[in-house]
Amino acid sequence: MISRIADVDAASWNRCALACGPYNPFVDHRFLNALELSGSVGPGTGWAPAHVALEAPDGSPAGFAPCYLKSHSQGEYVFDHGFADAYERAGGSYYPKLQVAVPFTPATGPRLLVSPDDDPEAARTGLAAALRGLMRQTGASSTHVTFATEEERALLVREGYLARDDQQFHWRNEGYRSYDDFLADLASRKRKQLKRERREALADGIAIRHVTGSDLTEDCWDAFFAFYMDTGSRKWGRPYLNRRFFSLIGEAMPETILLVLAERAGRPIAGALNFIGGDAIYGRYWGAVEEHPFLHFEVCYHQAIDAAIARGLARVEAGAQGEHKLARGYRPVVTRSAHAFADPGLQRAVADYLARERRYVAASQTELEEATPFRRSDAGAES
Repeated sequence: MISRIADVDAASWNRCALACGPYNPFVDHRFLNALELSGSVGPGTGWAPAHVALEAPDGSPAGFAPCYLKSHSQGEYVFDHGFADAYERAGGSYYPKLQVAVPFTPATGPRLLVSPDDDPEAARTGLAAALRGLMRQTGASSTHVTFATEEERALLVREGYLARDDQQFHWRNEGYRSYDDFLADLASRKRKQLKRERREALADGIAIRHVTGSDLTEDCWDAFFAFYMDTGSRKWGRPYLNRRFFSLIGEAMPETILLVLAERAGRPIAGALNFIGGDAIYGRYWGAVEEHPFLHFEVCYHQAIDAAIARGLARVEAGAQGEHKLARGYRPVVTRSAHAFADPGLQRAVADYLARERRYVAASQTELEEATPFRRSDAGAES
């Protein structure tokens, strides 16, 4: 168990992460280190780093897993409060638990990071076994691998974990050269609605600015943090990230950041923070100090689509939940997690619940596909 990611060689960690598919900024050593250095995770937060490392027979790194020992269920976006309540009413102790995840980040990505020099399935199997061992060692009630890739989840299920499905809304780039190309795939009435929505969002003299790389100044972060705090205090009471975190990522990984700012009379009034991956743009946080019709949709969703098209990226992942994204051309997508419980009785009870939940998610997918704005011959969903 590694209690500081700074104690892991960054090049070795990132080499394993990159071997698992297109670049994902959230499992970048720099991102995870910023969370710890800023104090957004660590002592007093309920997120105690407990990262897992696997060695090859020659002593070289074979794999890693970003892991945290949790004393609550906040900031995860895969909700298990019902499991915790039921288990504790029955006399058990649900906390601590292990969370294999990126804190506060509901974005699918690799969780079992394996070296390109070793057999990937054997390494992932080794990491799964190491997590079982860590669960016993720490006295954790359970291990939760959230927002895992489809391949990882399938392996974990073979290793005795329980499968859980959830739902998000992603925009998919079908080779569009412009936003108008995308609109051409929509039903006529929906095209008109989105064009009007975008016009009205930028009324009142509002201009949009994209900020990335060396242009991310501390003034930009000051403005965005005010937006973030306003939204966080209204939505869930206590924002998870502190001001220092944003300075740290701005310094460490500016090339992966796209900050969309809405300005009026030269003053930032709203913003959305995005991260740029190897094949996707990930929308993470939004906030505003002025309210204007449709501005949220413009800054968060339409501008992200513009940026993905300009960069030739395959999709936009706009975070958790939000059926309002459907009307903006975002399609329903299944997200996957895997869960293991130390108590066999709890494992059986949760297995029964998750089987019913997966049927509900599948039925919801079918229903939501019918609500997309695409011409019916073009409609479809990822799974």
